[in-house]
Amino acid sequence: QLQLVESGGGLVQPGGSLRLSCAASGFTLDYYAIGWFRQAPGKEREGVSCISSSDGSTYYADSVKGRFTISRDNAKNTVYLQMNSLKPEDTGVYFCAADWGATMNPYDYEYWGQGTQVTVSS
Repeated sequence: QLQLVESGGGLVQPGGSLRLSCAASGFTLDYYAIGWFRQAPGKEREGVSCISSSDGSTYYADSVKGRFTISRDNAKNTVYLQMNSLKPEDTGVYFCAADWGATMNPYDYEYWGQGTQVTVSS
């Protein structure tokens, strides 16, 4: 059974850092593009970052460029999202998702994790 599990969320002060992990089971992650998405209360799910399976190309939303870094460790079957200089507006539930193509559109992804809460507050 194909499964994605996110971890690493929590409460952090503005300016702090967190590293989210997306661990896959039941399939080999390196054959898939992986996207990170977030959803704040009352808002639509939005793309944060994604990484391709073919050449490791990465993409970021303008709001997180220069602060977030996506990476993959195929040996561990895990994708990471390093989040630095966090802001209150980064608060939300963060999801990882897998599919064939690396896009920032959540509707393009078939496989999803359950999400992990990130709260940025003083």
